[in-house]
Amino acid sequence: MDHLTILYRGPLASCDYDCPYCPFAKRRDTSEQLRADRAALERFTAWVADRDHPVSVLFTPWGEGLVRSWYRHALVRLSHLPHVERVAIQTNLSHRTSWTSDADPSRLALWATYHPGQVPYERFLGKCRDLAERGIRFSVGIVGQAEHLAAARRLRADLPAGTYLWVNAAEGRVYDDAEAAAWTDIDPLFPVSRLPHASRGLPCRTGETVVSVDGDGTVRRCHFVPAVLGNLYDGSYLDSLAPRPCPLDTCDCHIGYVHLEPLGLYDTFAGGVLERIPSLLRQI
Repeated sequence: MDHLTILYRGPLASCDYDCPYCPFAKRRDTSEQLRADRAALERFTAWVADRDHPVSVLFTPWGEGLVRSWYRHALVRLSHLPHVERVAIQTNLSHRTSWTSDADPSRLALWATYHPGQVPYERFLGKCRDLAERGIRFSVGIVGQAEHLAAARRLRADLPAGTYLWVNAAEGRVYDDAEAAAWTDIDPLFPVSRLPHASRGLPCRTGETVVSVDGDGTVRRCHFVPAVLGNLYDGSYLDSLAPRPCPLDTCDCHIGYVHLEPLGLYDTFAGGVLERIPSLLRQI
């Protein structure tokens, strides 16, 4: 295998934020659930460590992973493995950032989302500045809610030089041209997020070089297609890896449509697909 990209999502569902626009379920994980999540993550990390081919991993937890020590430990460990090209996680950046000093900054990356109303602005900005000083790759994003526009403009002005600020279209929201223009002034790639992408029948890297894995090791092509390809730990998924078109009418999430080949986003984000960092920041 030349390279395998894995989107890993274990059973963790608890989050220290409670954003009203978040589509993910909110609940408190019991101690038993947290132990199960830790065991699943440690099993997955051990599997990655034992590979003899290049691997990249993006952790996409329902909840917030970095407040849990086992996610920080997994990111540090994987970042030091020579066959791991990139290890990244989606995070609200609420936890301290000093742990990143133990990781290999050439492989670690963070996909950080700013949630106004959940965290003081200066605290979030301070975390971003600290990551930049430590040489950690990261992007910053915000959901394109009308009430977030002023905060997004402020953040765009204050972020360390060279930091990409992306804007996610709010789920189900229809933007008129004036609204879209305002968000595009902040994120020139906002038009990619503005509308769902027609995807049925289009070639997609998921199911071939990109897969989704849950805490039990169940492998699917992506988070949004329920069909099972096999299991990671018994190797039964391997025979199912093949080029295949998307079976869904639309794809409206970046971690899905970034892999749609006709969109050409692997060129746009070359070298930064998992952490959502465009290859030529100066051009956007």
